[in-house]
Amino acid sequence: MKNIMNRINKLLAFLLIAITTNSFAQHEEIQLWDNIPGAIENKDYKEEFRLDSKGNPNAVRLVSVPTLKPFLVKNTNEKTPAVVVCPGGGYSVLAHIKEGDKIAEWLNSLGISAFVLKYRLPSDAIMKDKTIGSLQDAQEAIRTLRRNADKWHLDVNKIGIIGFSAGGHLASTASTHYNDNVYKSDDISARPDFSMLIYPVISMEDGITHNGSKVNLLGKNASKELIDKYSNEKQVNENTPPTILIHATDDYAVPVENSINYYMALKDHKVPAEMHIYEDGGHGFGLGRTGTHTQWPAACENWLRDNKFIPEKPVYMFSYFKGNGRDGLHLAYSEDGYKWQSLKNDQPFLTPEVGKDKLMRDPCIIKGGDGLYHMVWTVSWTDKGIGYAASKDLINWSEQKFIPVMAHEEGARNTWAPEITYNNKTKEYIIYWATTIVGKFPETQTTEDNGYNHRMYYTKTKDFKDFTPTKLFYEPGFNVIDATIQEYDTDKYVMFLKDETKKPVQKNLKVAFSDNLDGPYSEASAPITGKYWAEGPTAIKIDGKWIVYFDKYTDHKYGAVQSTDLKHWEDISDKIEFPSGTRHGTIFTISQEEFQKLKNQ
Repeated sequence: MKNIMNRINKLLAFLLIAITTNSFAQHEEIQLWDNIPGAIENKDYKEEFRLDSKGNPNAVRLVSVPTLKPFLVKNTNEKTPAVVVCPGGGYSVLAHIKEGDKIAEWLNSLGISAFVLKYRLPSDAIMKDKTIGSLQDAQEAIRTLRRNADKWHLDVNKIGIIGFSAGGHLASTASTHYNDNVYKSDDISARPDFSMLIYPVISMEDGITHNGSKVNLLGKNASKELIDKYSNEKQVNENTPPTILIHATDDYAVPVENSINYYMALKDHKVPAEMHIYEDGGHGFGLGRTGTHTQWPAACENWLRDNKFIPEKPVYMFSYFKGNGRDGLHLAYSEDGYKWQSLKNDQPFLTPEVGKDKLMRDPCIIKGGDGLYHMVWTVSWTDKGIGYAASKDLINWSEQKFIPVMAHEEGARNTWAPEITYNNKTKEYIIYWATTIVGKFPETQTTEDNGYNHRMYYTKTKDFKDFTPTKLFYEPGFNVIDATIQEYDTDKYVMFLKDETKKPVQKNLKVAFSDNLDGPYSEASAPITGKYWAEGPTAIKIDGKWIVYFDKYTDHKYGAVQSTDLKHWEDISDKIEFPSGTRHGTIFTISQEEFQKLKNQ
């Protein structure tokens, strides 16, 4: 019976970890080694999960096969920095979610590709020399990133490492022992270009070290020579990589002196270093709970930017129209995504010249694979095409073009609210919009709203000269308009859309999902907006949170909802501020340099 219960517990642990990490299922682990150096075969040594008090798996132990779990930055035209993530756990377990996957997601939000390292935990049962097993894995992880830089689109000169607690000891070991010949390797450098050490174990000295980590790594009777060797504050030299250290004063598991002593060694050797010691937080706070220590991710981001490991923070831009759209394109900006200010004294940057009514409503701007900003917009209430123009700087625009996307449909009444999304994989642009075709979809035809009964249509292009035949894009079974699409995971897309049904009244925003940009998309969700009329959604992910902005058009103001999982939404309309009169716009980002030129206009 005991054996049966053990098997059931292990099965439950496996199922629980599958559920817990479902959002990361697309990040397949890569085995680090073809042949693990110094390994001892032990069939009884099998990896398993540790469960918390509620029965949820929160750590992995008995690791004998090290892996890397990639979290790659999406849709980038430039080489990205990358970081190897070393979870903590006293060299006895790995807190692979709190100090692994969640950290990787945060790094992704900064434009950094992350690789969670499941390193071997020191054990005489599987290692000929347990003092170097974890270091072997860390060195090979750094080399693997550099070896595959082209494949993963990484900048070989911006490969860093981050470690927590005992993972911080491993990260500092990788930062000071990168030239140690601990296995037969190629000539690729194992030196990290920078390191971030979060409440790290640094020293093996009694009175400072975390004794559990020390015993697990060095054994109970370690020699003074071995203790000195892995007291990494003693191994710093002028070539140690630039480092930021994070610790809490009230850390009684790993004393703050670990970080202080390492910082002083870096300072003595004139290595660029920064340290943040918070009043509270204790040990193992991860991305933070409450208190002063919750500020550390922002401190790290600023440090990364100031040291040019990641680019300057982009400026959020908002393209919109005012009134009926006759005066043209307006632009606003924000530093945080909440408070928006108009540019050019709220005067238009481009006036409309094409279409039956020469309007510029619903302007949608994206940056394409060619580095140009591409814009589409609604030109008329009753025309059968859309407007298009391109720009290098958002100041000087190409000749405006009318694209007759619905000219082939005799019964097409309109072409409204076009949006554009770039497919980095196929190098194509997909343009989609709402149109009512007389006689189509009679099951949802009413006399409400002038008899409009929209569905979403689309075309694709690579050069904005040749376009694929227009096709039906999305038919949700109701009058739909104002769709916009974002990639929310690798090859996974979310569509935000407006249910335009007036009887019974909807007039709200919903979401649908697809594994392909072209679709098919799922059934629309329940409303994500409240009991008010909303239209013109546009979305962006800021600091790990999705924000959907929309026009509360009956209230004559802008609103927003926020979510971390695209399922549960919170109305944050009271936290945002837009220029007076802002109508249906789209959000995108530009560089600080581009912004300064715009601001001078």
